[in-house]
Amino acid sequence: MAEFDYIIVGSGINALVAAAMLGKKGRRVLVLERNDRIGGCLRTEEITAPSFVHDVMATTMVLFLTSPAYGAIGKDLEARGLEFAHADLPTGVLRPDGSHVVLSKDRQRNVAAFEALAPGDGKVFDREMGAFGADAAFVFALLGGNLWSSTILKTVAREAWKRGLRGLAAWFGEALEPARPYLESTYQSEVLQALWAPWALHCGLGPESAYSAEMVKVIGFAIELAGCPIVKGGATNLLAAFEKLIADQGGSIRTMADVEQLLPGPGGRADGVRLVDGTEIRAKSGVIASVTPHQLYGRLMGDWPAPLPADVETGLKRYRYGKGDMQIHYALKAPPRWKHGEDLGKVALLHLTPGLDGVSRSANEAERGMLPAVPTICVGQPTSFDPSRAPEGQAILWIQLPDAPRHIKGDAGGTIACPADGRWTESVREAFADRVEAILKDHIEGLAEDVIARRSYSPADLEAMNINLVGGDPYGGFCGLDQFFLWRPFKSTVNHKTHVPGLYNIGASTHPGPGLAGGSGFLLASSLK
Repeated sequence: MAEFDYIIVGSGINALVAAAMLGKKGRRVLVLERNDRIGGCLRTEEITAPSFVHDVMATTMVLFLTSPAYGAIGKDLEARGLEFAHADLPTGVLRPDGSHVVLSKDRQRNVAAFEALAPGDGKVFDREMGAFGADAAFVFALLGGNLWSSTILKTVAREAWKRGLRGLAAWFGEALEPARPYLESTYQSEVLQALWAPWALHCGLGPESAYSAEMVKVIGFAIELAGCPIVKGGATNLLAAFEKLIADQGGSIRTMADVEQLLPGPGGRADGVRLVDGTEIRAKSGVIASVTPHQLYGRLMGDWPAPLPADVETGLKRYRYGKGDMQIHYALKAPPRWKHGEDLGKVALLHLTPGLDGVSRSANEAERGMLPAVPTICVGQPTSFDPSRAPEGQAILWIQLPDAPRHIKGDAGGTIACPADGRWTESVREAFADRVEAILKDHIEGLAEDVIARRSYSPADLEAMNINLVGGDPYGGFCGLDQFFLWRPFKSTVNHKTHVPGLYNIGASTHPGPGLAGGSGFLLASSLK
């Protein structure tokens, strides 16, 4: 007899949201995680020195805090200990010559700062955010709703009625614009262009990618409104709240439970799973796999009695992954002393880049398999607004390089010897981290003397921790237009259903894509009985 209504394979944010939402409906859920801890890309450890608490991978929770999922279960999580820390200055940019600008959560302050960069730019920003705000409900419905649904059809129909068919077509045309032409034609200041350009990388895109301008607007609107919050004490506290909530609802979580095979049932339904230790577990209503398509249809369905449909076979062959990600973490004796302004030390996520062209160059180099000569560097400063993460008076830095090659073909800087087989090695990882540190030393006073320890993770290291990060791609697959929205993961995909009855696919590889909003888990759980 099946003990559970649903079995969920994987325990990332989407899996946990789905489990909590189904539990709220009275369904008994079992979450199975192959690693020794839950969380997927949410992982907190003392990796540099004792009492220095680092979010190893993902850390910024703005998408979760502003999501429908949080609206549904946020109070339940807060009741179980979840708290957020907030920074007044969510983001900023610093260029090699010291020119910089900071975005706050105060619209008037932002307008004044941008006007100081170039007359008119502040007013333009105010106008752009106002226009986006007017469209926000429609945009977020498309970004976060079940696209194959009567709800979305009605939403689009209402917009067509309001704007006219030609007006709606024009709106979609503008939404497909790349970030480069949008930024260059909208803002005079190169510093302001540099502020927004790196955010395209955090969407798995580049400045020349279709619809990257719209995503830059989405991010600008969201972080000005809600900032770049983190979980107090580390992302592990969010996971602890989920564990308590799922258990209180009668659900279960098992770690070190690696699923080897999906089990077929009557009528070809997904009936349950078999673990690598031979344990078989049945589910009454279905199996939800929070994995990449290759994991689902290759590993988990490798011995499925029926062959894969032709459209799934084609989709698997054509599904591709994006650039890799690299993480660097520092334990410091004191908070960083930025040479070009005290405010820079209060910024939650500060990008270091030469500007729009620099972002474009580093992304292009990584896409071509090269170690970027001047990588785009995202510096997180968690202890500036959550001092609990380090001993008193000390600090940590969370650094992300969103444009690292998955497979190395060479070094664009011409100084790092790369292995012939293209694999990331410890020596390459540390040499590339040294390149980043040299840039940091140009901007932070006395950094060399303040470093207690450094810990780096290459794309290969990240994949070793989470098999869904193929080649270190943190976005579950390339996020270009042809592999997004209606076409994620496959051209034939309909929401989160598969061709197998009772089997569902969620996670970053499915709509609405990557991020910590828990969108696919929320959408599926909301649709299931």
